[in-house]
Amino acid sequence: MKEYQTKNPYNGSVIATYSQDTAATINSKLDKAIAIEATWADMEIADRCQLLTNVAELLIDRKEDYAKLMTQEMGKPFSQGISEIEKCAWVCDFYAHNAEDLLADEIIETDADESFISNDSLGCVLAVMPWNYPFWQVIRFAAPTLTAGNTALLKHAQNVTGCSIAIEQLFLDAGYPVGCFQSLKAGHEEIEKLIANDGIKAVTLTGSEKAGKSIARTAGENLKKTVLELGGNNACIVWEDADLDQYIDTMVTARMQNTGQSCIAAKRFIVCEDIYDAFLEKFTKKVKSLKSGDPMDEDTFIGVMAREDLAEELQEQVNKSIKQGAKVVLGNMRNEAYFSPTILTDVTEDMPVFKEETFGPLAAIIKVKDRDEAIATAANSRLGLGSMLFTEDIDAAMAIISKIPDGAFFINDMVKSDPRLPFGGTKASGYGRELSREGILEFVNKKTVYIKK
Repeated sequence: MKEYQTKNPYNGSVIATYSQDTAATINSKLDKAIAIEATWADMEIADRCQLLTNVAELLIDRKEDYAKLMTQEMGKPFSQGISEIEKCAWVCDFYAHNAEDLLADEIIETDADESFISNDSLGCVLAVMPWNYPFWQVIRFAAPTLTAGNTALLKHAQNVTGCSIAIEQLFLDAGYPVGCFQSLKAGHEEIEKLIANDGIKAVTLTGSEKAGKSIARTAGENLKKTVLELGGNNACIVWEDADLDQYIDTMVTARMQNTGQSCIAAKRFIVCEDIYDAFLEKFTKKVKSLKSGDPMDEDTFIGVMAREDLAEELQEQVNKSIKQGAKVVLGNMRNEAYFSPTILTDVTEDMPVFKEETFGPLAAIIKVKDRDEAIATAANSRLGLGSMLFTEDIDAAMAIISKIPDGAFFINDMVKSDPRLPFGGTKASGYGRELSREGILEFVNKKTVYIKK
């Protein structure tokens, strides 16, 4: 039986040792999910919504415990962990109040006496989730998917196994039937076999492009629907008329929150030359003011990265870019899993910090001549999760929305997920949508019903 440990990335201490689930255990959990499917799907939506309200209440009651668990397992600053749990409660409240309307039959006028679309549940959905937002990524999937009448199996990242187990217990404590939501401790091979099982009806993954391709390949071979939310190298475009005094804090937060470990973080700052010097001065001053330290301290904004190998990978991207001509304005110091907030200038489009996703507290700054070059530079990416533009010229900003083919475009704010709005990417950032109406309808059978009397 394979074993693995979870470790605190701040001090290196071992938190717990876990045994990986055997094939028999995984199959047993799938059998439980299948056994409860019909009963769960037949439950009134209002009753499922009430259980989701219970989840929201428990999240708020336990937010300090859950935030501490995230801090211990992946180094998230404690205060940001609190915010993550509060956001999880928000998405539960959103679907608890809106699911009945979102799942209601859609009446279609045809030659029939009655015809409509019925949103039926699919069955058991497998979720493969990452470590960077260990509660939010899971809850934003589980809240709509379970409320639509599906069951779920969660394969979480190994370094946040404690969070995975806590989330399963959360649903049980909220009153969900046994088998409705279960956590797996499984490796890549076991997951591939599970996807091939007829009991799994669909798969969702939030993670890297490499993981997404692997999951999509296996799911495709077995004709299973997938939703993929993969990486991003979001552009933060700063036009010459941007109000820096009002928005510089937002721009810094867009890059540095969660110690820079966010798919939707601003990673490429594309700045018009007329405002470049002022931007760099204000941005650097604000980043310098961010407190690094023990992630359990409430005033710590920059903690450690989730694992030392992740910090090493970021260091390699920075080093390669420096060799190609990038200049270090701030930071570029690493101590085990800690990577200091770093600013690089003179970044060009052939450098790793421009072309690749950088997962950590690193801001790559690109100077451009004007607005047209800024838009062209932002659109130059294999990825397409989201972009943000800061300007006082809202009409001009609205006119170029379609020129950046991303899943989100934010004007004068950072890209962020909101339960009321669909979330997802294009190109190598994946496909499908989470949250809002689109999210709860991703894992339903939109069944056509046609009646002649």
